[in-house]
Amino acid sequence: MAANFWASSHCKKLLDQEEVSQVAQIDAERGLTPEDVKLMKIQFSSYIKTIGGHAKVRQRVVATAIAYFRRIYTRKSFSEFDPRLVAPTCLYLASKAEESTVQAKILVFYSKKIRGTFSYLYTSPEDKAYRYDVKDILEMEMRLLEALDYYLVIYHPYRPLIQLLQDCNMPTEMTPFTWSLVNDSYRTDLILMYPPFMIALACIYIASVLNEKDTRSWFEELRVDMNVIKNIAMEILDFYDNYRDIPGERINAAVSKLPHRPCLYEEHIWLRRVFLEGRVN
Repeated sequence: MAANFWASSHCKKLLDQEEVSQVAQIDAERGLTPEDVKLMKIQFSSYIKTIGGHAKVRQRVVATAIAYFRRIYTRKSFSEFDPRLVAPTCLYLASKAEESTVQAKILVFYSKKIRGTFSYLYTSPEDKAYRYDVKDILEMEMRLLEALDYYLVIYHPYRPLIQLLQDCNMPTEMTPFTWSLVNDSYRTDLILMYPPFMIALACIYIASVLNEKDTRSWFEELRVDMNVIKNIAMEILDFYDNYRDIPGERINAAVSKLPHRPCLYEEHIWLRRVFLEGRVN
């Protein structure tokens, strides 16, 4: 693991807005729009968080899993990689990477348990259409590792946030609010686009403005680009204004454009079975 963010694969693989917003060609052909993709990313971030809450994993594991999920779909399509399987698999992979391993069968159990809460993510009339099992998570884990180029290190805003809050003398009662802003930043693609400390600074900026605490001189001493900080802050505020409560119908309309079973995933499984059975000519 890199000793600091600047030497890490996370830093070297930061993306721009165009890269994180791009819709895969196969998804576009099925009618998925950039807005559909954005809605699904937001909702599946909530899905991962809910499973993680039931499984009682650390917040850092959930945050890493969401970062994986979002990074995967800058490289792969929703049509090929079913998000209903990718989401719990990202949580499984993140628990390993963060040395807080959760058994795959536990994640499968809670994925099935919360199915009713997230019923709008399921469009097939068949009850078992998306009830993946442990073997499916283990299969998908290997595909996700390849898609991530085996770069699993994610740096988060939490540690710099604690240090920065102390440095700016933020009132103690504002800490939980600022922390919640960081948590909600994972409903966006910010973790793929900016250094973690800048996301932390943007959350402090929002908190200070909303609570009428003057931090202008403190930010000036930091010599950070306030235009970037404000852009990050606007992205978080846009989530609150427009995407915090998304009607299930909007999510269902986007998910319904996906194949009932990702055709390339089925082909992968079929070829693997044929190979193992020695039928390949």
